[in-house]
Amino acid sequence: MFEFINNSEERGQVGIGTLIVFIAMVLVAAIAAGVLINTAGFLQSQAEATGQESTDLVSERIDVTSEVGIVGNNSSGELEAIKISVSGAAGADQIDLSESTIQAVGPNGQANLVFTDEPANSSSSVDDIQNASQLNASTFAVQDSDGSFVGSGNAVLDDDTDYTIVVNPGARPFGSLTEVTDGSGNYTYAHVNSTEDAFGEGQSSSVEIVSPSSATTSVELSAPDLFTEDGEAVRL
Repeated sequence: MFEFINNSEERGQVGIGTLIVFIAMVLVAAIAAGVLINTAGFLQSQAEATGQESTDLVSERIDVTSEVGIVGNNSSGELEAIKISVSGAAGADQIDLSESTIQAVGPNGQANLVFTDEPANSSSSVDDIQNASQLNASTFAVQDSDGSFVGSGNAVLDDDTDYTIVVNPGARPFGSLTEVTDGSGNYTYAHVNSTEDAFGEGQSSSVEIVSPSSATTSVELSAPDLFTEDGEAVRL
């Protein structure tokens, strides 16, 4: 009924085979454990990064405190500047406005606006920016509380400092005025034909301010149907 193995060599061969199988099982288990540990570490890092991104999207946000337009021509109903006052959201760290973007949809199309501290004539000095009409299309500038335009190193929101974003209502996508020069290298936006105009009475625009952490603040700009005098500030 039972077979007895009396050959010691055969008995040894069975023992080596078992040992080989055992070692293979240990190796497979070790490799599997290593894979699990690496996967767990990767998932933990990914979860931490995702959590930080989610926190930044909530906290590193730009708050809009007011939106006003400065009337440039009462008779034609056009603005000469659009000003959006901004501050950092509660609990936000410093937010660099020069690294922020503005996605705008206006009466004359859509565009992504980027920060500039140079006027349209490409002067390298931020001090040469005197008004919004000197800003190129698809750009915005930043003013401090004194009304002075600031460079990229100073356009940083924090707990104690607020700024005003300034855009040119004559340039696309807000207006359709043409960039012209006076022959001395000074650029501005002006009427070239009767079909062109600047953002003004009764018009509206959608603006999304995107912080460096990709937190988005939406703003609707709606001009009143009637302006009363040049230079007045109207709520948008």
